[in-house]
Amino acid sequence: MKPGMEVDDDCTRNNNPIGDINGDKDVLSTRLGRKPEDIIKLDANENPYGPPPEVSEALGSMKFPYIYPDPESRRLRAALAQDSGLGSEYILAGCGADELIDLIMRCVLDPGDKIVDCPPTFTMYVFDAAVNGALVIKVPRKSDFSLDTERIAEVVEQERPKCIFLTSPNNPDGSIISDEVLLKILDLPILVVLDEAYIEFSGIESRMQWVKKHENLIVLRTFSKRAGLAGLRIGYGAFPLSIIEYLWRAKQPYNVSVAAEISACAALKNPDYLEKVKMALVEERERLFKLLKEVPFLNPYPSHSNFILSEVTSGVDAKKLKEDLAQMGVMIRHFNTKELKDCIRVSVGKPEHTDILIECLNRFH
Repeated sequence: MKPGMEVDDDCTRNNNPIGDINGDKDVLSTRLGRKPEDIIKLDANENPYGPPPEVSEALGSMKFPYIYPDPESRRLRAALAQDSGLGSEYILAGCGADELIDLIMRCVLDPGDKIVDCPPTFTMYVFDAAVNGALVIKVPRKSDFSLDTERIAEVVEQERPKCIFLTSPNNPDGSIISDEVLLKILDLPILVVLDEAYIEFSGIESRMQWVKKHENLIVLRTFSKRAGLAGLRIGYGAFPLSIIEYLWRAKQPYNVSVAAEISACAALKNPDYLEKVKMALVEERERLFKLLKEVPFLNPYPSHSNFILSEVTSGVDAKKLKEDLAQMGVMIRHFNTKELKDCIRVSVGKPEHTDILIECLNRFH
């Protein structure tokens, strides 16, 4: 087997799939000794603008929280069908896209089966593979973060993996997969799971409609980034009809809470707000990129998402940089893996968040 195609079977349930990301601001407040409002959280790609006002109104008037949710999430799937132009029979909702990733593996994989992972990328694929007893064949991305399609084709031929997980835009670098590249991979005898968690910020159209003509394609989406609903855990996917029937049989009956479904439906009722927030984040991303380029010890990579990955140069310690920024109340993500060394990732926040981040970075000159 060629270098870069190694089978990684030493993943364990103890691996932390979210690395050094921290969640609740109250937890961070205690840890850092700062008020929650004084913490600039740019480490988890959350939407700082939050959901449309309709969401709070809908949650405040929620009538039946004591009744179990609809197992089929019919209201939400109907709203998503209207939003996407894809029939509701192709759509399945979940407790975040994370649940759907695990559900796909439980339905598709037997212990000892293989998946293809293309690092650096979202770490939940490797985590869930370990939980489901699967082996991971890693085909690292090229230096520009593009997919190594030739090696992927070789791996599929030699190792016969069941599925490949792809992210576009990719996390943590923000690169996108072209139609040409995706079609090449879809021509291979493998199930392709395309994670579009950040598609709204990319300027390209979702491939949800493609599931009607590609029996080996699944497309995952989320409300976490687009609609500011990360805390309510609501995701969805588009599946070929030949696959979705098996997921319906395996999913938990009440996997989408009443609050999550109500919130997602309310968010979809205000597309103008969603578009306005998206444009604000894209505009701020471009501003942030220019400012990061002016920092002497950072080399930011162009991004099609709501975050920017930067190489830390000039002898500056990337891990210490992250820790020092945290002490200043600014949370960012640090990467130091085989495929991604001495890098930080910064989520796009509001303009005032950018200003504070740059002010803190300038203290390191």
